[in-house]
Amino acid sequence: MTQLYVRIQNNEVVQCWDTQPPANEDGWKEAIEVRPDIIPHRQGYTAHVFDITKTPVEIVYGTFDITVDERKGGMIANASFAFQQVIQEQARDPLKYDPAAVTAAHEAIQPKIDAINAATTHDELDALL
Repeated sequence: MTQLYVRIQNNEVVQCWDTQPPANEDGWKEAIEVRPDIIPHRQGYTAHVFDITKTPVEIVYGTFDITVDERKGGMIANASFAFQQVIQEQARDPLKYDPAAVTAAHEAIQPKIDAINAATTHDELDALL
């Protein structure tokens, strides 16, 4: 675990470091991150808040739920990225452009995108991973 330090002035955190802070500056305290467990692919972390009443100071994260539609959008973007890489590779040298490679990449990605679009639950999306 990375050791963290926060500098507190007027009861507010004004700096956060992950290395030993300067010895000639006042207000530095040790800090730790507090991250609740999340369900992978279904939740994420919110921005953090500081609890300066604790020793060490706690950098506390909340969580948020990822909707099925948000997750589908991310999965489609990831799948489409692989297809875009094939297109870019083929576009590098127009004299060696292979339309069959582009067609094969599209035919490989389209069923994945169709399956993602057809999913209505996180469990169905999990099965596609």
